[in-house]
Amino acid sequence: MNTSLYERLGESTGIRSLVDSIVARHLKNPIICKRYEPLTEDPERLEVVTQHLCNFLEAGTGGPASYQGKNMVDAHRGMNISGEEYLAVLDDIVSAMQECEVDEATQKDILYIAYSLKPEIARL
Repeated sequence: MNTSLYERLGESTGIRSLVDSIVARHLKNPIICKRYEPLTEDPERLEVVTQHLCNFLEAGTGGPASYQGKNMVDAHRGMNISGEEYLAVLDDIVSAMQECEVDEATQKDILYIAYSLKPEIARL
């Protein structure tokens, strides 16, 4: 029996820890922090965005959560995210997965998914 990506990430609890680490890294990353800083002024909004990310990741990896947010194109349209910013996000995801002790095979699977979304996120 195959273990789902959701299970390999530690289910809801593991995904929440991973997302918390990613968001914390984004807020400190000099390449992308300006995009996230407005969220620090509104902790309730930060929590909504964080939960959206959890739901997106959970639903996309085989978990029971339902993602009700915008699709990737609509969510990123007009942001004109650069290649450098996109890579900074991926770097933060890798660092967070390492911090959360996600195994290497699962890290590769997550990066494959994240990189496959690039056309729906960057330069829109």
